Amino acid sequence: MAALAEVLARHVREGARELWEVVDDRKRIRCYACGHCCPIPEGQPGVCKVRFNCDGTLYVPWGYVASVQCDPIEKKPFFHVQPGALAFSFGMLGCDLHCAYCQNWVTSQAIRDPRAVAPIRRVRPEELIRWAVELEADAVVSTYNEPLITAEWAVAIFQEAKKAGLITGFVSNGNVTPRVLEYLRPWTDLYKVDLKSFDDRHYRQLGGRLQPILDGLRLIHQMGFWLEVVTLVIPGFNDSDQELRQIAEFLAGISPDIPWHVTAFHKDYKMLDPDNTPPETLIRAAKIGREAGLRYVYAGNLPGQVGDWENTRCPQCGTLLVNRYGYRILDYHITPEGTCPSCSTPIAGRWRRHFKRQSTDRPWIPAVVRGW
Repeated sequence: MAALAEVLARHVREGARELWEVVDDRKRIRCYACGHCCPIPEGQPGVCKVRFNCDGTLYVPWGYVASVQCDPIEKKPFFHVQPGALAFSFGMLGCDLHCAYCQNWVTSQAIRDPRAVAPIRRVRPEELIRWAVELEADAVVSTYNEPLITAEWAVAIFQEAKKAGLITGFVSNGNVTPRVLEYLRPWTDLYKVDLKSFDDRHYRQLGGRLQPILDGLRLIHQMGFWLEVVTLVIPGFNDSDQELRQIAEFLAGISPDIPWHVTAFHKDYKMLDPDNTPPETLIRAAKIGREAGLRYVYAGNLPGQVGDWENTRCPQCGTLLVNRYGYRILDYHITPEGTCPSCSTPIAGRWRRHFKRQSTDRPWIPAVVRGW
């Protein structure tokens, strides 16, 4: 673990001044990349373990990736953004939380857990975007670790992506600050947030607090990012009717047009006690979301087991608009104007004028990065 920290300490540059400030004359600084807003003493890292204070200056991750993969955009999941598109996805190392069930723990917990071994590759932003363009990606997404704590690197890549005409997005825990959202907004189109619970005690078990997430969701929507929200439904942790209803009502209070994805837990990392989430639980959660007033609710990652809850229907007349099986688009009927073909109701989202084709219905690693 010490060896990895030493390697990462060589892949840094000074953090964006919008995201930190000097606290006092003892060279303490405060970082605003995530909701912890860490006051960082000289020579120490923040909670994330990758942003650190050296001689009164914040240094942040730069110039590498630990994972690159091509995903259906539905995997992120963005169901209301250019269905069928290819998302060129990249990630670094580290996280500001330490969820016991993390499915990306090899990258997110690499600094905390000696079992997490993820080799890194030096790369330039323009090189990554060249790969994305060659692969005919439509979107570039920062994911696999918590992108807030590597925001400067993501922005550098997104700036190149914008030059190439690509859309950009974060797949994040949503532990934001107003400063980091202002920094991201000019270069970032999409924002997916994992709303893990509606109980602050649960969030503290994961290393965070509930209120910054709730405040962040409101602000992400207000600032015009396209927002979709995921709740991983874990038996015995957050699957009660009461908690699911609280989540759904909160989101509907921000906007009934926010897509809410309820997805199935499976045993992973350190959480091996609860049973895997059955499809019946996801269907129950989805019905609660619809009853709370959300227009677009999806039960995810159990293809073919959740009935119609994988599909997008018109909230006004019920016409089937996007028919899905897992990440595969089976039928697409949204008009070029982004409306229902039957009743002309506008469908919230970021739609193409025409459905091009399905780029891929499964994740894959580009040949250019195999054999790292």
